[in-house]
Amino acid sequence: MTSQTSASEEKKTKEMTLVGAITSGLEVMLREDERVILLGEDIGTNGGVFRATDGLQLEFGEQRVVDTPLAESGIIGTSIGLAMNGFLPVAEMQFQGFIYPAFQQIVSHAVRMRTRTLSRFTVPLVIRAPYGAGIHAPELHSDSMESLFTHIPGLKVVVPSTPYDAKGLLIASILDPDPVLFMEPMKTYRAYREDVPVEKYIVNIGEASVRQTGEDVTVLAWGNMVRLALEAARDTLEEKGIQSEVIDLRTLDPLDVPTIIASVEKTGRVVVVHEGHQTSGFGAEIIAMINDEALYSLRAPIQRVTGFDVHVPFFSIEQAYIPSAKRIGAAIEHVMNEG
Repeated sequence: MTSQTSASEEKKTKEMTLVGAITSGLEVMLREDERVILLGEDIGTNGGVFRATDGLQLEFGEQRVVDTPLAESGIIGTSIGLAMNGFLPVAEMQFQGFIYPAFQQIVSHAVRMRTRTLSRFTVPLVIRAPYGAGIHAPELHSDSMESLFTHIPGLKVVVPSTPYDAKGLLIASILDPDPVLFMEPMKTYRAYREDVPVEKYIVNIGEASVRQTGEDVTVLAWGNMVRLALEAARDTLEEKGIQSEVIDLRTLDPLDVPTIIASVEKTGRVVVVHEGHQTSGFGAEIIAMINDEALYSLRAPIQRVTGFDVHVPFFSIEQAYIPSAKRIGAAIEHVMNEG
């Protein structure tokens, strides 16, 4: 009986990478709902530049997994029309850095249609956007521009950091009645594997995850920076005895303010980590929110560990741009020595 139960349980989960979990989520939704359509450059025969859609066109056909022209504005514009007419399109931008030609379609149409039509029409559109440095791609391919999109009313911004969350959040995004920018950290695509349910499940949009509990410092991160924040937390615990509480935001808009504030009120010290440029980065919004909601709980000024205010450099010096566990650890020690 025990061995049979174990075998049954094994069938319910499978070890997946983050990109494999995304493929699984797309496959589940394509199979479950005929309204789901994938659109993007080279996503069919080639399976996408990162093979996130590998095999899906063969299984579901060219009408469900659509190879598009190299025209990001056209991809999003077409997806908006499909979404307004009962479909659930999932549009892939090969890289977030290629999304700028489609910016006008997103800002002027996708996010405004509900308001413009007094909710007669909604745009249940998911835009998948691989992002981030560290894979030795040219600089335009490596942008981390989430703060541009969190500034847009009506657009949810989702950033998974684990395979489990990637699948659950992607399915939740496809089912959401409004537009979602689904940012996928490329550096984490194949960084590790974890057990992921093979069937459909949902991770709620707008809920952060406390990856590690601690009493001394709150470390806030998202995407690939979560792994580095956890590494820094382990190092500073071993070397300095500092107990860091690491929170994976998972979604930037809507932001899980209660979870952040509860941690800040407990620790009184905060380090915010993100890969994007420092000036006007999303970390600044988080700091402003903490100052509004929990200023008197702070025992020291909040520290930021970010990318620099330059274009992502070529791969020979790319690692110098990306926040490292060492830089995060230094910020944790600094905030502990202040106040």
